[in-house]
Amino acid sequence: MSLPLSNTTADALNWDEAMSLVRRLYRDQNYTISLLIAAGCLTGLRISDILSLRYCDLFSGELEIIEQKTRKRRTIRINQDLQDHAHKCFKALHLTDPTRKAFISRKRTIYSVQRVNVIFKELKCRYGLKIAHFSTHSLRKTFGRRVVEMAGPNAETALIKLSDIFQHSSVKITRIYLGLRKEELLETYDMLEM
Repeated sequence: MSLPLSNTTADALNWDEAMSLVRRLYRDQNYTISLLIAAGCLTGLRISDILSLRYCDLFSGELEIIEQKTRKRRTIRINQDLQDHAHKCFKALHLTDPTRKAFISRKRTIYSVQRVNVIFKELKCRYGLKIAHFSTHSLRKTFGRRVVEMAGPNAETALIKLSDIFQHSSVKITRIYLGLRKEELLETYDMLEM
């Protein structure tokens, strides 16, 4: 629960910065957090669902989950890049059991959402990330933003798909969620001239 009048907004990372962070964390031998960020940006899952994943889930081409928040069944595709990264992290950690949970801390427990948020704040400083509010929810928003960016002239179709993926009640909600509506409104001021 957040404090009254506190800002709980999460921003999306720039895609190139997010993928650079995944690579830098891997190079710095922070394999688990590298994989966590990759999984979030490439699946659009909520952090509670990401933290429940096993390596074998990330090795598969498709995964059926029941979302912890909504209790709804969802099928997602684990793309080849994420599968490859999961394999690399698995090998780098010298693991042998693919049924092992993927996001285990040094204390041998599954990371908590709160702990991941603390880690993200540290990463923001350490790696000089250009993001105002970096939290676990930033990964889901980064996924959504990237889908819209990649759609180009078909952005409206992408928003409809994202609305279904995110299980929003309307495309308008998805626009607001991704911060697109706010940007569109603020651009109105830029059109004015003296």
